Amino acid sequence: MTKILLAEDDPNLGTLLQEYLTIKGYETTLAKDGDDALTKFVQQAFDLCIFDVMMPKKDGFTLAKEVRMSDKDTPIIFLTAKAMKEDTLQGFKLGADDYMTKPFSMEELLARLQAVLRRSQKVEEQNEKVTSFKIKDFVFDSDKQTLIFNGESQKLTVKESELLKLLCENIGKPVSRSFALKMVWGDDTYFNARSMDVYITKLRKFLREDSGIQIVNVHGEGFKLVT
Repeated sequence: MTKILLAEDDPNLGTLLQEYLTIKGYETTLAKDGDDALTKFVQQAFDLCIFDVMMPKKDGFTLAKEVRMSDKDTPIIFLTAKAMKEDTLQGFKLGADDYMTKPFSMEELLARLQAVLRRSQKVEEQNEKVTSFKIKDFVFDSDKQTLIFNGESQKLTVKESELLKLLCENIGKPVSRSFALKMVWGDDTYFNARSMDVYITKLRKFLREDSGIQIVNVHGEGFKLVT
């Protein structure tokens, strides 16, 4: 069954959409805000996401940006009360597959999501999962959990490998602390945050053989791998 993640802070509309999509044969998980949606996205796999733009704690655009840090392919449809051209453009720049302005009919939403799913299924098999990354003279294999430099191989732990993979997938772009914690540790608690700082220090130590590679702190956001 196709799984849909629906993030909508209006409880009445959210419940209505969830019930309608469930009746139409889609397993629909409802999130009450952006933070809740990100947690649910990390915990399980979805075939399509529907994000309301105006939500508390984390708006739909920020949510989509963080989702795209680890997942470039899962289709995203935005729902908004705004019809401004700038908002539409911002949504597509963040990797949206479609954009609907409230109010809309249930039938139109269904037709749109079915079209998006058809398009995504056509390209799904063409996109191979990337497991090998070139970081200047380093070669990182996320499946084998190895970091090779000048023929010497460094074996990484699971969390070291997952954290480095997340940074490599977003090289040159900030990865938020909250998102990294939820992706690698499953929760953004204080204890896990301290643990992640230790792992970042370890990765910096591994990469210091090349002074042109850095994992830098981005104030107010998180970390960024730069070369």
